[in-house]
Amino acid sequence: MIETSLQELPHGITLSCRSTGARGRPVLMFLHGFPEAAFVWDGLLTHFAQPGNGGFRCVAPNLRGFEHSSAPADVAAYRAKHLVQDIAALIALECGEDQDQHGGRLAGLVAHDWGGAVAWNLAASQPHLLKKLAIINSPHPGTFLRELQHSAAQQAASDYMNFLIRPDAEALLAEDDFRRLWEFFSSMGAVTGPHAWLTETVRARYREVWRLGLRGPCNYYRASPLRPPRPGPPHNDPAAAGVTLPRAMLEVHLPTLVLWGTGDTALPTALLDGLEAYVPQLDLRRMEGATHWVVHEQPERIAAHLRQFLR
Repeated sequence: MIETSLQELPHGITLSCRSTGARGRPVLMFLHGFPEAAFVWDGLLTHFAQPGNGGFRCVAPNLRGFEHSSAPADVAAYRAKHLVQDIAALIALECGEDQDQHGGRLAGLVAHDWGGAVAWNLAASQPHLLKKLAIINSPHPGTFLRELQHSAAQQAASDYMNFLIRPDAEALLAEDDFRRLWEFFSSMGAVTGPHAWLTETVRARYREVWRLGLRGPCNYYRASPLRPPRPGPPHNDPAAAGVTLPRAMLEVHLPTLVLWGTGDTALPTALLDGLEAYVPQLDLRRMEGATHWVVHEQPERIAAHLRQFLR
């Protein structure tokens, strides 16, 4: 049974969380992306809490700005250092009582899309908080920056980001029963026919989350310079062209599984080139026939890959 709770963090942020599995067990944490929420992990939470699949304590927070989590008004509150602080504090709450048995670390951190951006940063800056990292269709900041700076194809694929930073983006996204948000599910992968996974029940879950507010989710894009440049008037915005990232912020020295739906048109597979230079313990698995939304599309395959990696 999945429980919901509000976790108050020491620095004043509250995260709404979904969890299952007994406390005291090794902890698996799952981080969602945009325009999603923690509920997308429900099937995997239940799966990995079962004794035959590891018997983990499974926790999926809603990131700040999403669902019932704190949603600061200031765009600067959505910079990477604050997002990482939230998850590090939540790990301390979940694992702090298990220092002797589990070393106060997550057994694994599983993350997709924006959750992956947080996870890459956390794993590089605070590797002592987790034993293993699993990333699903979320670009490493080093290869993403490279492609945004030098690849016209990636700049075109990421152009939607510059729509999401508009001051009226949340209002436009809410129009016509969230028409533009539904289109995200078809515009990030070559899809034929309707999405079998996007049932009326799933649509209702998404509407419930989106009606709580979209300003926080859009603020992720407003706070990040990792998006295509907008040269010339009226913007004169260098965005990624003006960014330099120190090597120390990019290296991840943990066993790392990267699962990649190769039909992701927003995040082409060129982002995987050279990844091993930043992640020496890399286990890269390409998932043919899957798009950016592979967690919805192929949950059984995701579960099988994760079981093998976490074993």
